[in-house]
Amino acid sequence: MKAPGRHLKIRALLEAQEFVDIETLCRELEASESSVRRDLVQLESEGELRRVYGGAMPVRDQTRDGGRELTREQGLDFDWQSTRHAEEKRLIAAKTAALIEDRQTVILDGGSTVAAVAQALRNRSLHVITNSLPIALALDDDRQIEVTLTGGYLYPRLRVTLGPLCEQMLDGVSADVLIMGIGGVTADGFSNGNSLVVGSERKMIEVARKVIIVADHSKFGRNAMIHLAPLEMADCVVSDAGLAEEYRELLRGRGVEVLLA
Repeated sequence: MKAPGRHLKIRALLEAQEFVDIETLCRELEASESSVRRDLVQLESEGELRRVYGGAMPVRDQTRDGGRELTREQGLDFDWQSTRHAEEKRLIAAKTAALIEDRQTVILDGGSTVAAVAQALRNRSLHVITNSLPIALALDDDRQIEVTLTGGYLYPRLRVTLGPLCEQMLDGVSADVLIMGIGGVTADGFSNGNSLVVGSERKMIEVARKVIIVADHSKFGRNAMIHLAPLEMADCVVSDAGLAEEYRELLRGRGVEVLLA
């Protein structure tokens, strides 16, 4: 396939997805990594995409939320996420913090809802492992909480560390509980919008004895780009009172405890 044809295919892939990694592009285009990288440089110079670590993201594609136009980049931006459903997240955080016992080792995934949980856990005797800079900074002056920050590539807008180094570090630990945010929840399972995020999250799931998913009601009924795990993976889902009854029943039918804040 010549360059113009590859460019058309890259545009089509990015119209349907929030992030496409280099490996997927090479496979779909039947092209070498060096050719794909040249294509991405060219398309970025034309304003068609944004190159990020491991692949590319669209820059102009939009979705809708409550009648407002939102760019997909907003959906992967920590500061923007933190302003959405803030009260629901605060209530979810308080409910989740009550599930954690003193002296436990807790993995806190990145994301604004989990960051709210971190605030609710302050002044507890805990060991926290996290890949989130906002969470580490929120706990850095807490004398009772020991914080271990994973290494890896710093994804600037989500402000989390990701990639092989992060996964390698996580592979060497074990935890009592994992508290994880999520991009989407449907009958097919949990999903997220970035393959690097999903890689780290799968490793977190492997090393934790209990998995708690925290998600406000807006995350249900939507599929993010990449499947993370089946619903049965979670031990407990903590959401808010706006969660539709059908999703409460769906989770309970898969053996998942549902708690509403």
